[in-house]
Amino acid sequence: MKTLEAVRQELNSGTFEFSRHAFRRAVERNISEQEIREAGATAEAIEDYPDDKYSPSALLLGFTAAGRALHFQVTFDDTAITKIVTIYEPDPDEWIDHRKRR
Repeated sequence: MKTLEAVRQELNSGTFEFSRHAFRRAVERNISEQEIREAGATAEAIEDYPDDKYSPSALLLGFTAAGRALHFQVTFDDTAITKIVTIYEPDPDEWIDHRKRR
């Protein structure tokens, strides 16, 4: 299984792929590849899903250079490339400090 640091490096370098769902969400929410790279470089895992349906995954929180908070669920599978399962800007009505569910 990949480490968080390995996933961060892949996100920062642009070595990732989107699920169909995540790609649609990124377009709908106007989240650029550059923002993903910035937020991914220092992302922290805020929820862990070791028994996820297809492979172990986690919900990460990262911030863009402009300070935009992004949540992205990524796989931690030992694949050649990290996959982003979904991506969104956390809703303050649902999250405390972007890190904890209300």
